[in-house]
Amino acid sequence: MRTLPIRLRLTAWYFVVFAVVLSAFGVSAYVEMRHSIRQTVDEELKIRAEGVRQLIAQVVRPGGEEDLEEELRDHTELRAGGALLQVSDAQGNWLYRSTAMRDYAVPRPANPPAKPVDFLGNPVPLRVWSRRVEEGGQSYLIQSAFEMDDFYEALDRFELLLVISIPTLLLFAAAGGYWISARALAPVDQIARTAQTISAQNLSSRLAVPNSDDELQRLSETLNGMFERLDAAFKRITQFTADASHELRTPIAVMRTRAELSLRKARSAGEYREVIAEVLAELEKTSGLIEQLMFLARADSGGQTPHFTATNVADVLREACHQGSALAEARQIAFHSQIPDNAVWIQGDATMLRRLFLILIDNAVKYTPANGQIEVSLRQDGGHAVAEVRDTGIGIAEADLPNVFERFYRADKARTRESGGVGLGLSIGRWIAEVHSGTIEVRSSLGHGSSFQVRLPLSHARV
Repeated sequence: MRTLPIRLRLTAWYFVVFAVVLSAFGVSAYVEMRHSIRQTVDEELKIRAEGVRQLIAQVVRPGGEEDLEEELRDHTELRAGGALLQVSDAQGNWLYRSTAMRDYAVPRPANPPAKPVDFLGNPVPLRVWSRRVEEGGQSYLIQSAFEMDDFYEALDRFELLLVISIPTLLLFAAAGGYWISARALAPVDQIARTAQTISAQNLSSRLAVPNSDDELQRLSETLNGMFERLDAAFKRITQFTADASHELRTPIAVMRTRAELSLRKARSAGEYREVIAEVLAELEKTSGLIEQLMFLARADSGGQTPHFTATNVADVLREACHQGSALAEARQIAFHSQIPDNAVWIQGDATMLRRLFLILIDNAVKYTPANGQIEVSLRQDGGHAVAEVRDTGIGIAEADLPNVFERFYRADKARTRESGGVGLGLSIGRWIAEVHSGTIEVRSSLGHGSSFQVRLPLSHARV
């Protein structure tokens, strides 16, 4: 089922809410008007009944009712303005009954109700109040009535007005709601149209941000931020692809050239073995490059998932130093390590952490000349384990420090693939540190060596 456009849904909600509000207002206004009319009439009936009671109290004395009927007639015609009134004694005899009350045939109830009641007085609707009083040792029933036809006609006219006006107002409200929704969503449509024009060819384009300090401004800023991240990611992918192609093209060209040269003329078995050895060396380097590229590709796609367990980072660093010392010895570089004997526990992936430390040690070996020195240390600082690899190598220029962790970046552009790698190791190292909720920092200066520091959060509970 197709979902209605948001503009129609907003209009529908506006219509429903307005309909509920108007209906509630109409019903409450009608009920309040009817209640107010009845309350006013009831007060008038009670006042008239009280006036008759006072008259009875003045006229009737114990043992006599001679002048009561005449007094009631005078009171009704002169003071009450010809009100509807009837008075009866305890035996049900009418002491007084106005002409209109006889015409409407208002009955005498056996048990008077506590409140005024409605009565259809042939055919005029009446509101009747019946009150029993005791005066002069006698019991009397006073009944006062009020004609309600004018009031009920007014109520009917008001009801008709509500029935006509509420739907009319709802129609205007729906039309107004649709117009307001269209106006409110127009900037969103503009944002959508502009966003549709942004593609891989113009990811640098941005949406116009209204200075309205509202949801539209925040939406535009959010989308622009998303486009910036996409642009940066796309540029990284493009650069990564170009750099990977370049790095792979070089060894393939070398292997092809050497193979072609060896096939141009007959050569001795020793010469063929030499060419095969050179090709094998290139293949090993290319395999390492491909493995690094695959690692980063899996990391970017979320496929490279670490397996966190309680890990003694001191043991992991000690294993990396064992391998690193062999590399340093081959290059005639002094290698020293300061790793505490006590366990330093973190939650981590031992294989990945070993790879991180080997990357740093291998870099130190590559960029430190013979007779240089490499120092590896581990300590605890607050809630972190801090591993540091220092060397006395060629160092890194200050301008290159912000970029050393970027992929395929080489601080020393003059170095070849054989001596300096392809610039992926530190990128992999940074990813490993970050996936462990840690950080990796570098301090260096040209000619004075470098220091790489890895900070990893400690885990005090061994599991």
